[in-house]
Amino acid sequence: MKNVIATLIAGLFATAAFAQTPAPAAAPAATTVPAAKAEAKAVKAEAKEHKEVAKAEAKETKAVASAHEDMASAKADAKVEKAKAHEKSEKTKAKAHAKAAKEVKPAEVASAPAAK
Repeated sequence: MKNVIATLIAGLFATAAFAQTPAPAAAPAATTVPAAKAEAKAVKAEAKEHKEVAKAEAKETKAVASAHEDMASAKADAKVEKAKAHEKSEKTKAKAHAKAAKEVKPAEVASAPAAK
């Protein structure tokens, strides 16, 4: 009986000592590989997001530049139209003055002999 009790007590101590030992090194390595893969996926997703943001910003900048270019073109066209309108109005004024001058001369000639 003493031998059986001694064996059971020794078995208890052996079981307690075995339970307290650290886990084998192979188990942590297996858990770090999936963690590394998950981290790599996160980094890749973040890089993709940054790329999309940069692409959207470039597209917006291009649209703004196009709008500025269109506005500058419209201003230039307006200046050309304004210059043409001024030139046309000056020609019209010159024609009107010439016509008025022609009408005044015959009137002066007709009124001059009548005054004598």
